[in-house]
Amino acid sequence: MGAVKKKDIQPGIARWRFALVAVLLCLLALALVFHLAKLQVVPAAERGYRFLQDQGRARTLRTEEIAAYRGSIVDRNGELLAVSTPVHSLWANPKLLSEISDANLVHLARALDLPSSKLGSRLKKYRNKEFMYLRRHLSPEEAEKVLDLGITGVFSKKEYRRFYPAGEVVAQLLGFTNIDDRGQEGMELAYDDWLSGQPGSRQVIKDLKGRTVRDLAIRQEAQPGRDLRLSIDMRLQYLAYRELKRAVSENGAASGFMVILDTHSGDVLAMANQPSFNPNDRKGVKSAAMRNRALIDQFEPGSTVKPLTVLAALETGRYTPRTEINTSPGYIRVPGKTLVDPVNYGKIDLTKIITKSSQVGITKIALDLEPNSLRGLFYRLGLGEAVGSGFPGEAQGILPSRSRWHPIERANFAFGYGLTVNAVQLVQAYSVLANEGVKRPVSLVLSGDKVPGEPEQVIEQSLVGQVTAMLETVISRGTGRLAAVEGYRVAGKTGTVHKVGSSGYADNRYRSVFAGFIPADNPRLAAVVVIDDPSHAKYYGGEVAAPVFGAVMTGAMRLLQVPPEKIESAEGQLAAQLSERGSKS
Repeated sequence: MGAVKKKDIQPGIARWRFALVAVLLCLLALALVFHLAKLQVVPAAERGYRFLQDQGRARTLRTEEIAAYRGSIVDRNGELLAVSTPVHSLWANPKLLSEISDANLVHLARALDLPSSKLGSRLKKYRNKEFMYLRRHLSPEEAEKVLDLGITGVFSKKEYRRFYPAGEVVAQLLGFTNIDDRGQEGMELAYDDWLSGQPGSRQVIKDLKGRTVRDLAIRQEAQPGRDLRLSIDMRLQYLAYRELKRAVSENGAASGFMVILDTHSGDVLAMANQPSFNPNDRKGVKSAAMRNRALIDQFEPGSTVKPLTVLAALETGRYTPRTEINTSPGYIRVPGKTLVDPVNYGKIDLTKIITKSSQVGITKIALDLEPNSLRGLFYRLGLGEAVGSGFPGEAQGILPSRSRWHPIERANFAFGYGLTVNAVQLVQAYSVLANEGVKRPVSLVLSGDKVPGEPEQVIEQSLVGQVTAMLETVISRGTGRLAAVEGYRVAGKTGTVHKVGSSGYADNRYRSVFAGFIPADNPRLAAVVVIDDPSHAKYYGGEVAAPVFGAVMTGAMRLLQVPPEKIESAEGQLAAQLSERGSKS
């Protein structure tokens, strides 16, 4: 064998070097393990696992609101009047949309049915914000069309939109909600706390683009609002609305309203207004059309309070329905004014004063009465005080109280001038007559937080019966013939009121009124009709307002299945009442 050359011998690695490298690698591994443990195990370490978890949650964990369902509004029979339906609202994070391409901007604007320039300017305005609505209250199909574009920064959330199935028929009573489903007018506003639910919340994880990755937990369940049942009967409401609309149109009137009251319970069964509006589409609607005139508007009731003046005379005990008043020569001079009847009625009794609506007769009665006693009677019947309906803006009316009454003030007061009422106050007063002198609280709701008051006997029953018989003569042979309903006895009174102009009472502007109840012998419904400012040839209450009452009540008796009966004359009824009263005395 040849000798091994020196250059072919490989020197070995020194043991200490190998050991050093191995120790360093182990230390490095231990340092890495220690650092990981410090980050993920040791809670008290600075920027430890709790810090990291908090930072991670801050970037990915979000709390979202769960919209609450607003309670429905129904009529007394359960028919839906207002209901909330689920919709989708689209929103965007302008920071994520700041780099959107022109092409995507055009596609997005087209899907939203917006001009691209308008969308671009809005994005620029909110560029430093993280939230901006794109469109509110879209159908699921419309929202999906936008989301399918896949544009980063565009999102959807579930909300509710209010829908009113009856449209304009009961719009002023219901009112409406705003885009956030909060009550703004009418019963929606009056019972907003009752109807509104309590929103809930949930935790979700979102990625950097704002997309929901996972639902974590429900933090609070959404609590739906409570339903509200109104006293309205939509069958009667449709009737009242239809006939009122026809009367306003045919007479060229500025407006009109009608209220129907259940005399047994005090429930408002119908409250119609004209002009009206569609609460489902309020674009271009005038504020005047939104007013619930039946509760908000005040007006002088005119001759409809003449029966109440006669009732005050009967209460003195010095008058009976047969007491005669000399109205000759057909007019009476009161300091400040001369009051005139259409014709000279001569000597007529209290019944005929009501039948013919004699201004002279009522004036002579008024001047014989103590004025504050008449005011006291009006107040007992509900005039001059709020009916407590809870409706926003309900008018209280004006019932003047004076220490000294001038003769002309006493006369005007007795036949319905110098005081103001709303339609519900007037119908409540007539319901007292219909309910044998018992005054019942008026109610617009059958459920809710309203606590009804107690019925109160405010007028002697026998006196009410006498006035009712007088009111029947208004229908049978007086100014209210067009309010008659075939097969039923009707009691009521017409009124034709001069409106106030810029220089006092206008000679050619009127408010036509009718108030009454049916059936007169066993009343079921009381109603008031007001037609404001008719501009055609007819303007008397008996010509304009009375036919509305007759048409509505003809349908109402059928709908409520009130059977017709044999009708005895009003004169016969009155004679029987007087005879019975005489035998008792």
